[in-house]
Amino acid sequence: MLSILIPTYNYNVVPLVCELKKQIDELKIEYEILVQDDCSSNFEIINQNNKINDFEHTTIFYNEVNFGRGKNINSLVKKANFNWLLVMDCDLFPVDSHFISNYLNAIQSNNSSFYYGGIMYESEKPKDEEMLRWVFGNKREAIPLSIRQKDKYRFALTSNILVEKSVLIQTSFNSLLTKYGFEDLVLILELKNKNIDIQHIENPLYHLNLERSMIFIEKYQCSLENLKFLLDSKIISPKSTRIDFVKGKIDFFPINFILISLYKLFRKPILKNLTSKKPKLFLFDFYRLGYFLNLYHSK
Repeated sequence: MLSILIPTYNYNVVPLVCELKKQIDELKIEYEILVQDDCSSNFEIINQNNKINDFEHTTIFYNEVNFGRGKNINSLVKKANFNWLLVMDCDLFPVDSHFISNYLNAIQSNNSSFYYGGIMYESEKPKDEEMLRWVFGNKREAIPLSIRQKDKYRFALTSNILVEKSVLIQTSFNSLLTKYGFEDLVLILELKNKNIDIQHIENPLYHLNLERSMIFIEKYQCSLENLKFLLDSKIISPKSTRIDFVKGKIDFFPINFILISLYKLFRKPILKNLTSKKPKLFLFDFYRLGYFLNLYHSK
């Protein structure tokens, strides 16, 4: 009945698999848990995750080369044996013991093929060097259900979804994206174009893995490079994201070079704030815009 698909990279996924097995075994339904390691470099974690093959109904696969998140999920979808797929990131964890049953109840009481349960962050503040990821996640990803339901496509992520296999066969993740970032956006836009409904429910997962702030900034820079590739390749249209919408307005009113100059001038003090214990999101927004503009106009 249910295939749980978990792409992973350099992360110990055993505690998550154990929790999911505990919940689903109590429900006495047919299931499988498929984990796919995307060519991890941490051998200690690889050895820890090898334990997954010792559990009943669970398997871990290892990629010989790095696929990237989207292509890795596509590969797992093809391996899945059941019609309903629960796709979740490796660094998430159920908020309560009813996570699996909540999704099963949803498909029994609704007529949708795609469900998103939401993301939460723990209320306790993390270490100072991890504050930016925590602040960003709480403000931009942990969106209440009432708000998510008002704009179903804008507020959907693919890190906690229950979806019919046929949907992800017909509308798969873009395999050209092998780096971090915006693979969610491309898939969600395709769902929207095909009028495939996204049903939002209250069934969140905690986001546990908080990167150091500088690592998060570097990952976001990589995602903006992905975004430029998507736009240049016409895989997505302009104005598909807010940052490109703003860029379009700035290009129309040519102040972009002034903003790029300000970005370069204040880059170091902005980074100092973003890696501090009190990062300001408006500075992160300006930093991202400046980086994105600079990608387009640098020689």
